[in-house]
Amino acid sequence: MSSTDVALVLGTRPEIVKLAGVARLLGPRARIVWSGQHWDPALTSTFFAQYGLPRPHHLLQGVGGEPRGRQIGRMVSALSDHLAARPPAAVVVQGDTNTAAAGALAAHCAGIPVVHVEAGLRSFDPDMPEEANRRLIAPLADLHCAPTATAAAHLLREGVEPDRVVITGNTVVEATLETLPDEAEAHRIVAGHGVTPGGYVLATIHRPENTDDAARLAQILDQLAALELPVLLPLHPRTGAAVEAFGLRGPVARLRRTEPLDHAGFLALARHCRLLVSDSGGVQEECTVLKRPLVVVRNSTERPEAVRAGFARLARPGHQLARALREMLADEAAADRLARLPSPYGDGQASAEIVAALHRRYLSSELPSKAATLPDLDVEPPSIEDRLAAPLPAPVAAAVAHPRH
Repeated sequence: MSSTDVALVLGTRPEIVKLAGVARLLGPRARIVWSGQHWDPALTSTFFAQYGLPRPHHLLQGVGGEPRGRQIGRMVSALSDHLAARPPAAVVVQGDTNTAAAGALAAHCAGIPVVHVEAGLRSFDPDMPEEANRRLIAPLADLHCAPTATAAAHLLREGVEPDRVVITGNTVVEATLETLPDEAEAHRIVAGHGVTPGGYVLATIHRPENTDDAARLAQILDQLAALELPVLLPLHPRTGAAVEAFGLRGPVARLRRTEPLDHAGFLALARHCRLLVSDSGGVQEECTVLKRPLVVVRNSTERPEAVRAGFARLARPGHQLARALREMLADEAAADRLARLPSPYGDGQASAEIVAALHRRYLSSELPSKAATLPDLDVEPPSIEDRLAAPLPAPVAAAVAHPRH
């Protein structure tokens, strides 16, 4: 087995965003394996380049667009062949995608250590496919990189050995800060959508629990359309297909529909909106860095930290959503209050923490030059028990507490 590289198995846009920092710090020791779960060709060319990543070293074929079970099965088979031919020192998977589940299973079957980034999230909702993926990965992982003390506590309660858990923070913090356009560019993007800073709502709806139920989707769209402020709606392909299938063009026509946005464009609009409305997991994290209020349109969430910290509010379509929209839009002090709150997802050093852990456990003790310049990488971190007793430091880096504006 090779001890010189680590395979990063990824296949969706959020995985690119959240593992880009890890890949850059690993440098030539990062082997990018692309599953093709998102099969848009742009994701394997311009999108990789946007995040300073090389083209994938290995690409799977015939995976995108398949039903979940068949997709995971095909990925496991293809990944098993690749890992058998070129076994790395470890396999890194991120989050709760089908790609992450398949990568963990294939690596485990090959006897290769699995490192789970963003480990320990739990919604306790058995109807969520992502929850099944998270619970599949947990017993297979050799190292769990938990983003928060809450996530680490979940793992410990499930019987994971403490020395296999490290609280790293969430890589979304540095990814958001690195990708957020500067003020001039952000204002250009906002103006290009015909709105003014603080004068619009930005909404994203794409989860099956909202798009696969005609009545539920119609209710969400109607409630958004009833707002006095303009509502920008970047339409996810799944949502667009549902709108056509359920005959919901009318409600969408009352919103300001846009094509899907790149990450920088979305962050610019999110940073300057009055209110975010979304069912996305990533947006629940990003709002804590951007210091913007969020209504989470879901039955449950695996990211309670944003809710507890005061950035987000969970609401189901109907009376809950109507009340949340009304009250959060009326809260004129929200912007000033949120600007003073630290992100619960760390200090922007998660990627460095993860790379340091990879080197300690699987690679040589000598860190690559880029990682060696980052602070505190040569200091053994506190035990997991200590970290749980005293959660991640509250103060976030100045750039996080006061994003560019």
